[in-house]
Formats: sequence, structure tokens, C-alpha cells
Amino acid sequence: MYTQYMNNGFLINPAMAGYDGYTIYNMTFRKQWLGFKNSPTTYSLSGQTRILRKSYVIIKKNVRKNVAKPSTKGRVGLGAAAFNDINGLVSRTGLQVSYAYHIFLHRSQISFGLMGQAFQYRINEDEVVFGTDNYDPIKNNGFNTVAFIPDANFGFYWTSEKHFLGFSANQLFQSRLKLGSSDLGQLKLYRHYYFIGGYRFDLTSDFMLEPSTLIKTSEQFFPQADVSLKLHYKTDYWAGLSYRTGGSAAAMFGVRMNQLYLGYAYEYTFSNIRKHSFGTNEILLSLKLGSNLRRYRWTNRY
Repeated sequence: MYTQYMNNGFLINPAMAGYDGYTIYNMTFRKQWLGFKNSPTTYSLSGQTRILRKSYVIIKKNVRKNVAKPSTKGRVGLGAAAFNDINGLVSRTGLQVSYAYHIFLHRSQISFGLMGQAFQYRINEDEVVFGTDNYDPIKNNGFNTVAFIPDANFGFYWTSEKHFLGFSANQLFQSRLKLGSSDLGQLKLYRHYYFIGGYRFDLTSDFMLEPSTLIKTSEQFFPQADVSLKLHYKTDYWAGLSYRTGGSAAAMFGVRMNQLYLGYAYEYTFSNIRKHSFGTNEILLSLKLGSNLRRYRWTNRY
């Protein structure tokens, strides 16, 4: 779960790897429900890039003659991410590697992405409290504290200078994992779906308004929607508000310092948990390499 999903959409949609031509390195920290012990906490580190025309390969024509040709037409995006997600006594550590292919359509672009990933689930056994009886069926029948799961994600993304629309499906394999006691049976990872869309309005030459939405659901069909509105001043500052169905709202702001971007979001929950929590903090730090002056002039840039 990310409040600033538009600042690093690659984490939820592999088709966004290199879609805008930047080389981007992101660090994200999210601490949910401050005040609770072992509350959900997420750390992530990711990088993505676009393979541009400046990359060349040597083509051997014959024994005496080699020819250098562009290795790509600028259509390939690559990305990788590592993360650690802690929820109570269960943590999930994973690695992700993605490949994206971008197709130009006049002044828009269609992107497809595929991501391979591997998770390690771990239970903090030192803090597990078993029953006080002499015979605890869960503990004595074996208690697995580690499970390793491979999986894959797929994504589609369409963007133009003003519009963007995407769909992604995560945990395609719906793997089962043996975690905890055998008496509890196998746990199943359900497939998750994400729909994202938005529009950019130029209010003046300096201000831009960007409404967007992220709709997510699992195979069990418990949909949830994030509706956000961000105001940008040039490319240097932004601020916005977001509402998530189910009872939470967030305020966010950010600043650009040359190639470094810093974003912060504070989320407040309306449910009864607010009586015991100080809200949720999310910090995003990005390094973006590559000029944005021709960001949407697809054929010229790539």
C-alpha cells in the first residue's frame, strides 16, 4: 500500500519501467499506525531506466569488417526492486526484476511489462506465544517459520502528454506456502489487480492540476479506491490530498532540488483505530537522471 503511488508507479505496474525516459532511483519508507507495536512497516529500494538509442552493439559483417548499430530503438525499459514488508510478527522480503516494452502511437505510448519476483516469508519465532498447556498441537506438530515463494506480475500502461491509464495483475501464480503449523493448512496468495488513471490540466504556464485514481482488488473481490488531487508548481513543488475508501485521508507535498525529489505524505484513519494511533507517515526520496524538457516528444527523445 502506497499513498504516493504516482511518484513511483513502477512498484505496482511493471509496464512503467522507463516509460518516461528517466533513469530513476527510489527509496520509500512507510510506517503505518504509529503508536502500535509491530505495526505495518514497508521499506523499498528500486531503480528503473530506458535503454536509449545511444546504446550500440557490434555487428560482424565479415572477418575484416565490423559495423556498430543501435541496439534498440528506445523501446525497452528495465527495472529492479528490493523490499521488506513487516506486518506484526510476519515479514516479507522480496526481489523483483522487470522488463517493459514501449510502443509509440503518434503522440502517445503503449507499454507492456512483465516482472519476475521472489519472496521470503518469515515469522519472528522469538515473539510467538504458544499455549500454556503441556501439549500445544500447533507447536508440537511442527512450526515452519520460513517460506520461499517465486511469482510474477504483468502490467499494461498507456500515456500521452495529458492522460495516463494502466492495469496490472500481481501474484499471478497464486502460490501456496507452508507457513506456521501444518494443522493450519496451506496459505494461499491471492492474485491482486490494480487500475490506475488520471489527467493533467494546465491551469497556467506554471501551475498544473493532476487528478488521479487507483482502484485495487484481489481475487476475493474486496475493492478499494484511492482518489487523489495534486497541484504542481512548475516541476519544483507539488501538494495534494487523497481519500481512500474504507475510511482514511492523506495530505502530501514534495519538492525538487535539481535532480533530487523529496516527497512526504501523512495519512489519517477515520476508523476506531484512530483512538490508539498517531496516523501513518510515508517518505519518498527519488533521484531522476535525464532532462525532462522533451519528456513527451517521444520520437525525438528515444
